[in-house]
Amino acid sequence: MNTHPALDYQPMDGSAHADGLGFALVSGLFQMKFLTRIDTDLPAEQLFDTVGDFAALERLLIGRGAAVTRIAPSEEPGIGLGWNIGFDWRGRARSLRLAVTRFDRPEQVTMAGRSDALDLAISVTVVALSRSRSRLICETELRPRNMKARLMLQTAKLGKAQLDRRYQRRIEEFVEQMRAG
Repeated sequence: MNTHPALDYQPMDGSAHADGLGFALVSGLFQMKFLTRIDTDLPAEQLFDTVGDFAALERLLIGRGAAVTRIAPSEEPGIGLGWNIGFDWRGRARSLRLAVTRFDRPEQVTMAGRSDALDLAISVTVVALSRSRSRLICETELRPRNMKARLMLQTAKLGKAQLDRRYQRRIEEFVEQMRAG
């Protein structure tokens, strides 16, 4: 029997519970954040155009074996653009719905996603360091939607340093592949 219902997992809606123990307080225990900074020799606008090329991103995902379908097949990048993405992970078919929630050229793109187990938030920010150099700041936040996902994230936190290094390497590879493609 649960004697403290405020500690139950509930979807994050930004509101606090009546007793002041809102999910935002508890969610820090169960969410996982990754953050990386990559300095490039590209001007800020060119770097933004590179990482904000959604057609190239779709081709990259398809090349890795994912099934990608645009939700609203608009050609212009911006808010409202979204995808249904199907992929295999650890031997099981998974699906993710991802949508652009903020598109501020040439500085920031924010996306929000939802799968059966996780809520996902991705923020990509481009900062000009000089006329010919820029920095990409990429942040990914995962929140569990069920008990199994919560346990998976708690277990993954044990190897967080290794996951941070892998995240850094994957984002660097992503930028290189987007520049080449």
